[in-house]
Amino acid sequence: MRSIVDKTWQVTVTYIIMNLGLIFFLYPGDIIASTVDGHWIPILLGFAVHFLVITIYMTGLENLGNKDIISLYLGIGKGLPLILLLPIAVYVLMTIIIMIRSLAEFMMIVFLGSTPLWAVLLLFLFIANYLALKGINSILRTSILLGLVNIPVILFFFSSSFQNADWRYVFPLFGDLSFISSPSYMKSFFVFSGGFLFLGFMQPAVTFRKRNIWIAALVLLPFIVFSVYIPLMTFGQATASTFHFPFVIALDTISLTWLMFDRITIFLFLSLISFLMIFLSIGLWSMTRIVNQSFPVTKPIYVLPVLSLFVFVVCLVIPNWKDIEKLFWWNTYLRFYILLTVPLSTYMIGLRTKGRSNYEPIG
Repeated sequence: MRSIVDKTWQVTVTYIIMNLGLIFFLYPGDIIASTVDGHWIPILLGFAVHFLVITIYMTGLENLGNKDIISLYLGIGKGLPLILLLPIAVYVLMTIIIMIRSLAEFMMIVFLGSTPLWAVLLLFLFIANYLALKGINSILRTSILLGLVNIPVILFFFSSSFQNADWRYVFPLFGDLSFISSPSYMKSFFVFSGGFLFLGFMQPAVTFRKRNIWIAALVLLPFIVFSVYIPLMTFGQATASTFHFPFVIALDTISLTWLMFDRITIFLFLSLISFLMIFLSIGLWSMTRIVNQSFPVTKPIYVLPVLSLFVFVVCLVIPNWKDIEKLFWWNTYLRFYILLTVPLSTYMIGLRTKGRSNYEPIG
């Protein structure tokens, strides 16, 4: 019988670095585009929703014991697994496609201008496939290694980014609530919905203390706030709203004469890409778990290449950044469905499971 291993530290670090990659890469542009003043209001509202969601989700997982959410959904009836598990699978697959295609676009703009798209996609898919095939334990160990190497780099650039800040751009502090209906603000919830689902896939082989995820979420809050306010205080609202990646461009203005490198932000780019590779590998691993447990005759070594081939073909069909944004928007409705149904269903079924286990006849 396989022993259950407590890997709270590794899971917590993985949760943090996955979310850091999403925060710095995509989040600032969406928030800046959603409103012209009082940016802290949409930031804190989104974070409050995220914190509520993971609170419900972690409570449900605690009540499940050593079950994962896949076996939980598959065991509750004939129709419900289709309603609950199929949207998760579609959402995870769409997220993988969006992230790999966005990363490829980013790499071709910043580093590999003359490299064909298919070569960049193959590189990302190969790395993510290798980690996913090795399993969650290898992914968690890789996360620790990447965290030790890259988190100090992130913290260094994060602290240096205040060099060109003009704090007057923080004002006005208050604005209206029109951002709630903004498509850009709805897209910003990608950050809050993409980094917590994997926590329900790891049991029973890997266990972790659920309360640590709440602490990790609070650790992320300053990064969420300043990922938006650093480009705002550097360029102002009017200029920052014209950039796809405002935080990355803001860091490109840092001038440290005592460093020997001309573009020091290249290290930040590589750190973010390594974090997002963990995100992609966990996404592929999660998809493999869903397919494998839903259809036990399948094997991960065959499922992964088929999934990767599908992702590769779809990414090649997407021609440019505008189409990536369209796909990103189409995923919004499914994103809110996942945010609502997965935590609540896990919580309710977990309570029911816990109630049954507590009721044991005597004798």
